[in-house]
Amino acid sequence: MRKLYIQKFLLNNKIIAYFIAIIFFLSAILTGIAFGTVYVPVFSIIKIIGAEIFRFSPIDSIDPMYSNIVMNIRLPRVLLAGLVGASLAIAGAAFQGLLRNPLADPYTLGVSSGASVGAVIALFFQITLPIAGMYTLPMLSITASIITVFLVLLFAQKIERSMKVETLILTGIIFSSFLGSLISLMIALTGEELRQIIGWILGSVSMRGWEYIKIILPFFIIGSCLLIMTTKELNALSFGEERAQHLGVNVHRRKLLIMISGSILTGAAVAVSGTIGFVGLVVPHFVRQLWGPDHRHLLPLSMIIGGGFLILADLVSRTIIAPSELPIGVITSLIGAPMFAVILLRRRERSG
Repeated sequence: MRKLYIQKFLLNNKIIAYFIAIIFFLSAILTGIAFGTVYVPVFSIIKIIGAEIFRFSPIDSIDPMYSNIVMNIRLPRVLLAGLVGASLAIAGAAFQGLLRNPLADPYTLGVSSGASVGAVIALFFQITLPIAGMYTLPMLSITASIITVFLVLLFAQKIERSMKVETLILTGIIFSSFLGSLISLMIALTGEELRQIIGWILGSVSMRGWEYIKIILPFFIIGSCLLIMTTKELNALSFGEERAQHLGVNVHRRKLLIMISGSILTGAAVAVSGTIGFVGLVVPHFVRQLWGPDHRHLLPLSMIIGGGFLILADLVSRTIIAPSELPIGVITSLIGAPMFAVILLRRRERSG
């Protein structure tokens, strides 16, 4: 009874929902910066960020070691993890709304694998586009992810016109396996790039500085803004395409926009961090359970919670077996795979 009351209270108080999400995100940032091989006090972190970024206080009063750790090592890593987590979570929420099932996310649909192939091709052949420069990697990754999501949907429609959940997931797994074999082939043929490619496959935000934040940030802003602009249409599409058309939604155009926006976010995230699975599955499902399926709030809340979730997952990955580090994708898979199984079993029970 108390649980139902709490859920009803959370559903009806969106301001509290955003407050909780923002507090969680900010707490995750401070925790991620504070803990590591050297502990940095929270007050020192606030003081350093205030002095270095906002120029609130003189830098002379701050320990140079703490300042170096925060500004050059942990802050860029934490912010990058937050941007990657937010990108994958909002993309997952959008894909789930578009396809009307809670099992869809960039990882299970094969979009992440497609983006990985694009990134690995760029690394393997050392491609640099003349105009793109440092944005070559995310652009190739985004292009590959867009192609993959369209191929998955096209193939699933050929198998079964109604495109049931199971068909989409199986199609995504088929494409993931095929694309994974392509990556394995490139690894077998590579030489000096082997270490870098394996790092991309396992998923990590380690040793990435401010340059990687500059790479992902413009794509994150474009992709997330486009998706948040489609929240009303996603709500209409959740009742079915025919109903959405009667409500005045240009279904074909909106589906195209949502798929491209989700692929932009996924491709950019994979380009800077590698393949990190299940964030787009776990976070939107958790947010939906707490605050309901209204995409006007589901997408931004998933974005905020997703950023905080991946920051904490990265913290666990670098501290659980310190001084060594686990790939962040291992931590998210350990959490996400059981969640995937639970969601699937619940769907089976309801359909039964």
